[in-house]
Amino acid sequence: MTRASPLSARELARFIDHTSLKPDATAKHIEQLCAEARQHRFHAVCVNGSWVAQARSFLEDSDVKVAAVAGFPLGAADADTKRFETEAAIDNGAQEIDVVINIGRLKDGDDAYVLRELRDVVEAADGRPVKVIIETCLLTHEEKIRACHVAVDSEAHFVKTSTGFGSSGATLEDVKLLRETVGPKFGVKAAGGIREAQTAAAMIQAGATRLGTSNGVAIVRSLAGAGGY
Repeated sequence: MTRASPLSARELARFIDHTSLKPDATAKHIEQLCAEARQHRFHAVCVNGSWVAQARSFLEDSDVKVAAVAGFPLGAADADTKRFETEAAIDNGAQEIDVVINIGRLKDGDDAYVLRELRDVVEAADGRPVKVIIETCLLTHEEKIRACHVAVDSEAHFVKTSTGFGSSGATLEDVKLLRETVGPKFGVKAAGGIREAQTAAAMIQAGATRLGTSNGVAIVRSLAGAGGY
């Protein structure tokens, strides 16, 4: 993906999933997250399952989507648990699902298991976008490629670099690899460690079509200060 000119703050905002996944997040934090997402016109908020209904309520009459995580952050839950989490999130109003793959099963070479669990989540999401978190910092080069192939075969919609809870987050090299592997039409979400506009723009230049960050407000304000919305 290439761009002829820099992104404006408003353009960049539409790439951002404004994220709050900390265990100590409260209703006040979620309300603030949603208010910021409304104000800056982010693509979505991304929250833990117990906050989906509240987020939908706070974002009523807004075009900001609500994304919920499943199997987060380890990916090691039973496949049926991930499916149930997805079904519960959809029932509560989630419009997108970010699911962590079973990393250990992938490392064991059990791609069939990973594919089955992802297909179950995609089915439970019932047409809503599913982003497959592969936690790149834990994978070898070959495992990243295999994870991408499984994500595509599952009929999910995105492959996502990181939970933000691992030893490192998104890198330009990984985003480029994911884009090259999944092709031009599949989504790539860069997440983890994106804290400034320059990094965000570089991730998009490398092939990301969505960005997960808890620093979205600071990122777009830095651009707005330079050139406005």
